[in-house]
This record gives sequence, structure tokens and C-alpha cells, in this order.
Amino acid sequence: MILLGVFATLALLLSSIGIYGVISYVVGQRTREIGIRMALGAQRSTVLWLILGEGMKMAMTGVVLGVVAAAGLTRLMSQLIYGVSAADPVTFAGVIIVLTTVAFAACYVPARRAMRVDPMVALRYE
Repeated sequence: MILLGVFATLALLLSSIGIYGVISYVVGQRTREIGIRMALGAQRSTVLWLILGEGMKMAMTGVVLGVVAAAGLTRLMSQLIYGVSAADPVTFAGVIIVLTTVAFAACYVPARRAMRVDPMVALRYE
């Protein structure tokens, strides 16, 4: 169980780094667009929610697909789990909450950086 916990923690860490990397790359690619939005009067909070929404949409798609796959594979895992039913709703809810929280935190840092884009620098970027 300790080994399983260590691997689960490493998987969570790697997924958060992956989400951060993808969102950071997308923000870097859209610097010019974000600069134009800011120059045309977009509020910083609007840009923040734009980037957060995009990242969370991807993360929630992954969570939904993962929960569906996990629910489908519970019959195979029922032999390995002791003391908890294979389709335990508390466990599924806990996993969804943890993964969503980690994804939100991984999306927040690039979103904050996008929020601080100076329109003049972004428009001169290329």
C-alpha cells in the first residue's frame, strides 16, 4: 500500500506538471492575442478567467474520462481492494476533488502571468 501511495503521489505530481506545462505553452503562444484583448479594454479578471476556463475545461474532460474508465474497470479491481467496495462513491468523489484542485492550481500560475501581460510589449512581441 505504501508503494501504491508513492506511485499515486508521483502520478499526481507529474499530471500537475504536465497541466502547468501545457497551459504555460498555450499562454505563451497566445501572448499577442492576450495583448490585443488588453489593449481593447479587457479587464485583467476577464483574461484570468479565460485562461483558467480553458485549462479547467481540458482537466475536467480528463477527469470525466478517467472516472468513466475507472467505473468500467471496478470489476477487475474488486479482487485487489480490501475493506472498500470497488464502486465506493466517497472514494470517487475524493479523487475528483483532489484532481480538480490540483488542476486548478496548475492552471492558476500561467493565468496570473497572462493577466500581467503589457499590451505594448505583447504587440511588439513578433
